[in-house]
Amino acid sequence: MASDRKGILMVRKIVKDILFLGQKSVLATQADAAVIDDLLDTLKANEADCVGMAANMIGINKRIIVYSVCGIGIPMINPVIIKKSKPYETQEGCLSLTGVRKTIRYEIIEVEYMDRNFAKQKQTFSGWTAQIIQHEIDHCEGIVI
Repeated sequence: MASDRKGILMVRKIVKDILFLGQKSVLATQADAAVIDDLLDTLKANEADCVGMAANMIGINKRIIVYSVCGIGIPMINPVIIKKSKPYETQEGCLSLTGVRKTIRYEIIEVEYMDRNFAKQKQTFSGWTAQIIQHEIDHCEGIVI
């Protein structure tokens, strides 16, 4: 779905309110498509300190995440982890929080989601990308590490 914003960037303020971030996000619909661009713009603006974002981090309680691979922002709409394997302990930071915290992640995950065009997808991720996606899906679940 192409943006009709004609090059206008919408960099949003990062939400730090734990009560808001602790709410479970609601499913996104095509009416929420503009949120994808706002998330991508905000991720790009924070790329020095951030590799992924969830919509609630910019104040929108929808189940949309974006993550960066080699500087390219990739959106996932209504992502759900359907398989996970090889747990490990790690530490993560978050733009919405100060410092780092211990958490358990999985080396390999399989995710069902919709792409930017709201087409259903299923994909397996591993390593660093899997870790980023798990962190952002936790945001959608209201889990703040």
